[in-house]
Amino acid sequence: MKNNNIDQLKNDYINIVIPEELDFAVRKSLMEGKKKMNRQKYLKIAKTTAATAAVITAVFTVGINTSEALALTLSEIPVINKIVRVLTFREYKINEDTYNANIKTPAIEGLENKELESSLNEKYLEENKLLYEQFAKDMESMKANNGGHLGVDSGYVVKTDTDKILSVGRYVVNTVGSSSTTFQYDTIDKENEILITLPSLFKDESYIDIISENIKEQMIKLHEIDEYNVYWIEGIEDSSMAVFNKISSNQSFYINNENKLVISFDKYEVAPGYMGVLEFEIPSDILGDVLISDEYIK
Repeated sequence: MKNNNIDQLKNDYINIVIPEELDFAVRKSLMEGKKKMNRQKYLKIAKTTAATAAVITAVFTVGINTSEALALTLSEIPVINKIVRVLTFREYKINEDTYNANIKTPAIEGLENKELESSLNEKYLEENKLLYEQFAKDMESMKANNGGHLGVDSGYVVKTDTDKILSVGRYVVNTVGSSSTTFQYDTIDKENEILITLPSLFKDESYIDIISENIKEQMIKLHEIDEYNVYWIEGIEDSSMAVFNKISSNQSFYINNENKLVISFDKYEVAPGYMGVLEFEIPSDILGDVLISDEYIK
């Protein structure tokens, strides 16, 4: 790949104007019928060296040695496949006494659908920009009030990478006394190059009750196996907070390598903090009647 193409890619991302809202439902309809580009172009991308990756990956650090941060970033770049990759595009770091921030921003590269690729990357940039700015503000406020401990760790994991599906999870761990953890997922149909939403998988909203009841059944069984598995639902007498009744229509989810639907809950969302982030794989046979098709869930 020529250097001017790499520089152009880098400049395009750095100069992105973040939109106030990203309407992915609209984007999905716009994506259909997109003309496919020559995939040979992306096969060449897959052969780029670590040196090229270093040029593409923009690493922004605060309070640390730049060369060390660059080496760390490159060592953790997960190459998904020969066509679509996820790169650490931007990184914010603060290591200052009792204040620590490590915020890594992913960027998806290689989709022929540039509308979808750009909208996702813009969202990731905006999320982490706001996260860093909030941390810096809270840090200065804490310093002005006798100090304390403050931390944030944000990054990403590739949950699923098949010929059909790419699921990327972004996590945020906030530490102020105790810690909280949140996870968000984006699941992409790599063949049709569209973003898959939870409602888009089903014929109607009946999936909400079906999935919710199955999750509560799983929770009760897990509690019966081990009493320390505590969930905030009715039916578990040790639970002091019966707060979970149903999943939301935009519940965090991904599709795993076995084409199973996995529902995710943040720390403290449906259980005590020591239970951490929780995931429940939903049996496909209970979803058959409400699925639009078996293209994704089998």
